[in-house]
Amino acid sequence: MDPIHQHIAAALPTGITGSVVQTVGLTVAVAGMPAPVGAQVSIARQDGRAVDGEVIGFHDDKTLVMPLGELDGIRRGGQVRLVRTTRTLKVGDGLLGRVIDARGRCIDGRPQPMLRQRVPVVSEATPATERPRIDAPLGTGVRAIDGLLTCGQGQRLGIFAGSGVGKSVLMGMMARNTQADVAVIALIGERGRELNEFIQRDLGPQGLARSVVVVATSNEPALLRVRAAYAATAVAEYFRDAGKNVLLIMDSLTRFALAQREIGLSAGEPPTTRGYPPSTFALLPRLVERAGRNQRGSITGFYSVLVEGDDENEPVADAVRGLLDGHVWLSRRLAERAHFPAIDVLRSISRLFNDLATPEIRAAAQVIRELMAVYAENEDLINIGAYRKGANAKLDLAVEHRDTINALLRQEIGQTCTLQETRGVLLALAARCQQQRGSGGPAAT
Repeated sequence: MDPIHQHIAAALPTGITGSVVQTVGLTVAVAGMPAPVGAQVSIARQDGRAVDGEVIGFHDDKTLVMPLGELDGIRRGGQVRLVRTTRTLKVGDGLLGRVIDARGRCIDGRPQPMLRQRVPVVSEATPATERPRIDAPLGTGVRAIDGLLTCGQGQRLGIFAGSGVGKSVLMGMMARNTQADVAVIALIGERGRELNEFIQRDLGPQGLARSVVVVATSNEPALLRVRAAYAATAVAEYFRDAGKNVLLIMDSLTRFALAQREIGLSAGEPPTTRGYPPSTFALLPRLVERAGRNQRGSITGFYSVLVEGDDENEPVADAVRGLLDGHVWLSRRLAERAHFPAIDVLRSISRLFNDLATPEIRAAAQVIRELMAVYAENEDLINIGAYRKGANAKLDLAVEHRDTINALLRQEIGQTCTLQETRGVLLALAARCQQQRGSGGPAAT
């Protein structure tokens, strides 16, 4: 059955109405309204105005509705009317360069584009047996990622970071410099002040021109924050199915989980892991599995995860790490040293690196990682002056090339570097290190 006929088959008469019988917290209990979960409704206020809402569950003979606005003016006995039973989104090339909200409306002050196609906001992921292998790298324009954590077209990676370590700047660099055809950027639960800062400073006109920015700020209802994540994924799916390679950046998956926690607790779910209800951990894989390759195009996903107190084992971070194809860890220690982007390569991994890199690149990356690991293990000895040159040839080599390796991993915000350029620099650096190691190096003399 094609998508249009599926929507028709799922439709219910929109003449269904009910009445408000109770409000509990952020939810409204409605009697006499057999609407399905996810249905869109309109709740009448005392002054005649209406507020939109969404069915989130049922309790006894009552339907639970969460408004997409304030509860002010909603009274007992107020009419609730069914608007639609399925959530869809208008899409098209007219979205490129635009900023939209969770409902798909442009909020950048420019005229609304003419969009003739609709896609479901929530859809099933591509079946696992129909997914092609990820066999082509995708350049992000960030040397530390392209060189040592190579990402593939259709791969999904997490960016794990605490607050204030350069996460937004890193995402802006990727959106501007990526080799993908289209970038879809979801800002979930961000502070309102940061929206224009990200678009004007981090993304810039060049990045915005081929991007779609989906926004739900922290002051918006939890339902809109959750829906914004689904809407961004639906937009990415539209461009992927049009044959494009899409970069999907979502900031952040943690705030998506917090919004779903708010919805779940309002619907009466029991809190389980650190206050998160079971629905939170059920929705995470359904969301991220929608990214990936199909027979027409690809969605490469970068999902940021906020770690509380820099604890990488907090519940959302721990769950997401097991769902994705790798993770990039941003280190506060590196950020404090003005090392940007603050990517801790030794704590990061791309699970598809060996499949995407040539044998020469794999060998070069191993050389650099070994030197970084040796230096990290002995950094305290070096800092207190206990290190003596000549005692360990590999450590001598790591100390000598420390600044050169850092120069490879550091990158200015406006600096661009292609995947091929990054690999050339990586191979040249590894070759110098190998040459010195083979000849005994300066430490052996």
